[in-house]
Amino acid sequence: MAEPATPPVIAVVGPTATGKSELAVTLAQRLAARGPGAEIINADSMQLYAGMDIGTAKLPRAERGGVAHHLLDVWPISKSAAVAEYQRLARATIAQVRARGAVPILVGGSGLYLRGALDRLEFPGESPPIRARLYDELDRLGAPALHARLAGLDAAAAATILPSNGRRIVRALEVIELTGRPFIATMPAFESIYPCVQVGLDRADLDERVDLRVRRMVRDGFLDEVRALLPLGLRASPTAGKALGYAQLLAVLDDSGTLIGDLDDAIEATARATRRFVRRQRSWFRRDPRVRWFDGAAPDLLGRVVARLAASDAAFRTVE
Repeated sequence: MAEPATPPVIAVVGPTATGKSELAVTLAQRLAARGPGAEIINADSMQLYAGMDIGTAKLPRAERGGVAHHLLDVWPISKSAAVAEYQRLARATIAQVRARGAVPILVGGSGLYLRGALDRLEFPGESPPIRARLYDELDRLGAPALHARLAGLDAAAAATILPSNGRRIVRALEVIELTGRPFIATMPAFESIYPCVQVGLDRADLDERVDLRVRRMVRDGFLDEVRALLPLGLRASPTAGKALGYAQLLAVLDDSGTLIGDLDDAIEATARATRRFVRRQRSWFRRDPRVRWFDGAAPDLLGRVVARLAASDAAFRTVE
């Protein structure tokens, strides 16, 4: 008798606020009920940080449907993001999940992190002197000026990085200087190291959903979450303190957590920045021909995704 096929890794990708986390949970439950089990692996760079819950839309435990979730809350607020480290963690977790006979489902909108986990991607080395010089320029000139320089050197890279994200701008400029090539040119062809099915979610009402999500986060205690993270070094953090929403709320709080600016302005600034981020996420994921796109608003979304999985790999035919 032939051995049962090993199911491929599933990745649920796309812009923020499309419903990726919720789809992943229902999909994992479906796989557990009718076929192999499934476990979820986080691929959102900010959900790696402990304590960043409301502002990153991290699913509360009560909403995880009994499905195991991995790589949440693994880094302290003070840590600088390291994609190469995430790559090691993600691949080790994928191996552990597959060894248990379950399907790994990667979920998130951090495109570089997803590619780092799934693809034949080696990260360029680092140069502390170049990086120190670029950070000095960042302090003196500001992130928008360095972003403009990046756009002149590598427009494709600049289009995927927020003008306010000084850390990522510096890294891109560092790689360009180190390699003599555009930052995007260091990315390999779209080739996964695993059998993989990528499910992309998007929807026409995303701007409205972003606005509603930001306001709901504030109602749910986002401001208090930021206040609680201040003593842990959120403001000084090279990554966490620059995250969408957190940076905007920090701008209206002093170091004691007292509101010193207009909260409504911070909310609107967060929504605007998130809508810009959505456009960059779309640009990133739409370049990948492996992603199969679905309308996140479709009432029969789970059925459509399951049918696609069954068509993609025989191992999923029992879950239709």
